[in-house]
Amino acid sequence: MPRISYPLISVIMNCHNGGKYLKQSLKSLQSQKYKNWELIFFDNKSNDDSRKILKSFKDDRIKYYKSKKKLNLYKARNLAIKKAKGKYISFLDTDDWWIRSKLKDQVRIIEKKKLNFIYSNYFIYNQFKNTKTLNFYNKQHSENITQSLLNSYKIGILTVMINKKIFVKKRFNEKYNIIGDFDFFIKLSLKEKFFCVEKPLAYYRVHEKNFSNKISIHLNELETWLNKNENYFKKLNLSLFKIKVYRFKLKIKYFLSYVFN
Repeated sequence: MPRISYPLISVIMNCHNGGKYLKQSLKSLQSQKYKNWELIFFDNKSNDDSRKILKSFKDDRIKYYKSKKKLNLYKARNLAIKKAKGKYISFLDTDDWWIRSKLKDQVRIIEKKKLNFIYSNYFIYNQFKNTKTLNFYNKQHSENITQSLLNSYKIGILTVMINKKIFVKKRFNEKYNIIGDFDFFIKLSLKEKFFCVEKPLAYYRVHEKNFSNKISIHLNELETWLNKNENYFKKLNLSLFKIKVYRFKLKIKYFLSYVFN
C-alpha cells in the first residue's frame, strides 16, 4: 500500500499520567494495517513515566507536545488538534486500543462515501473481570440520527474518524472534562451525515482510574449541558427525556456512593 496514495490520518492521544496501559495503546497504533498516520501525543502535565514509554517507540510519525500546566481534557484535545496535519482526525486514549484494521476499514469507507464523520462499534473490556462485551448489539442508524443519539448515545470517541475541516469552525467545549465529545457529536449530527461501522474496531478499557467514573463531575457537567441546551433542542422538536432519565440514574449512583463510602 503506497503511503503517498492514501490521506494522512492524525491520531490524537491526550495523556495525563497514562503510563500504566500506554504500551498496549501505542502497539495497537503501530501495528495498524494502514500506515499513513501521525500521532499527536499531547502530554497534559504528566508526572509518571508516560514520556519515557513514548520515547521507547522509535517512530518518526510520533510527535510529542507537553503542556506547561494541567488543562481540562477538552481544552487539551483542541490544542492537540491544532497540531494535526492530516486530512482526518481520530482519537486514541492511553488506556484503550484498536484492532489492526481500524484505520484501514474506516478510511476506505469515509473516502468512498465522501463523508465527514464515521464511527464504529467497540468492545468494552472490564479490567477487573477480564471480560469483554459489545457496546451495542442492534444496528445503529446512520445519517440523520440526532434523536437516536439522544435516546441512546453509543458513540465512543475512540472509534471516530472526522474530516479535519469540521474543526475549522467548531471546537470541543473546553469547560468539559467528561461529556465534551457527547456535546460535540450530538450537535454535529444535526448538520452532518454519520455512518456507523457495525463491526467492533476498538477496545474501551474499564479500570480503576476511568475519568468517566468520577460521578460528581459527570453529573455537574450533564446538569450544565441540560440547562444550556434544553430550549434549543425543544425548538427543534427533539426530546431530552432519556438524557434526563440518565441524569436521574447518575444522581442515584452518586447518592449510593456517598452513603456507602
